[in-house]
Amino acid sequence: MSWLTRGELAAHASKARGSAGAGLLVAAVPGEGFVPISPEARAGLRARSAATLAAAGVRAGQRVLVSLNSEGDLAGTLLADALVEVGASVAVVGPRGRMRTLAAVRALRPEVWITTPTGALDFLARLYLEFNVDPMELELGRILIVGEIPSPGTSRRLAAEFEAELSGLYCDPIVGGLWAHGRDGKWQIPEPAILARAALAEDVVAEAGAGGPSELVLRPDWAGPLAGQTIRTGQVVAGAGASAAGAPDGGSLFQHTIGEHVLVRGRWLSLPLLRRALAGIDGIAGIVVAVERGEGTLDKLTIRLAFERPSLVENPMWAARAREAIAAITPVEFAVETGLAEEGTPREAIDDRRGHHLAVDRSLPVDRRRDAGDGG
Repeated sequence: MSWLTRGELAAHASKARGSAGAGLLVAAVPGEGFVPISPEARAGLRARSAATLAAAGVRAGQRVLVSLNSEGDLAGTLLADALVEVGASVAVVGPRGRMRTLAAVRALRPEVWITTPTGALDFLARLYLEFNVDPMELELGRILIVGEIPSPGTSRRLAAEFEAELSGLYCDPIVGGLWAHGRDGKWQIPEPAILARAALAEDVVAEAGAGGPSELVLRPDWAGPLAGQTIRTGQVVAGAGASAAGAPDGGSLFQHTIGEHVLVRGRWLSLPLLRRALAGIDGIAGIVVAVERGEGTLDKLTIRLAFERPSLVENPMWAARAREAIAAITPVEFAVETGLAEEGTPREAIDDRRGHHLAVDRSLPVDRRRDAGDGG
């Protein structure tokens, strides 16, 4: 059994293409390459995801609204198919457009809403500030949050404001399967052989009850190029006995991220892809990916570029070229800031003011990871 990071998936799948057969091509980050999932494997993923949804409280006959994306990966479509298998009626409206979400809720009258935690908080704020709607009027009985690390108190606030039961779902970033559900920091993983924990710096599966942080790994048991592989997700969980205490909020199975993919607004930003996108722009000496979360709602992404020459900093065309290049690789809204490179300017760095991303380099000692987002 070999170990792969997410950045190595596409190359591995390409080598094994002859044995892959026909199927849907998926990509956690479009542009990094695709991995085929056979119809049989997808059916199995759908059945397992349906079982997780049922265990999380979704029942046949319920109406469900899904406010998630499905860009390259299977997350949105697989979730919708799994909900249908449970016996629910489901509508998928996507994660953007709060007025559209409100119109969909009023038209469908869903009993269950599945969304990201920051998306739910932003929707809640707009209900009060823009739409003058009491959230209890929407009569949402259950909210399932997935895809992000919530800010402190998110789960409690959403449950109280909507008067709904709130639980978390875990959807893997590789194929979009639902492998766990939890509430109040207590999680159930029905198939621990597929979703396991591993040491951060060693290719070793962590033993049950082991202390210290560990990385979630996916070990597919279905046929195809992923069979027999252990795939690092880039998602870090707290040590044994630290479930909710060490987490920003109990609505997420993982509390940190690590590696070359950074989670922003429920989407993964690939540093290698960003690096390649900006490689054709002359004079860039340093790139800093800065992420912060204002007022506990949506993430704010800023790309700070350090140029080698003052003339490039002063030239608006260079910043415009950079914006176009970045927009081509991520749908997340972002700002670009430019400045002159100085001595000590890192070639690449991550400045995560949320405290979520530990480091790009998994080999760093544990006590350095919180200060090593620069990965440089």
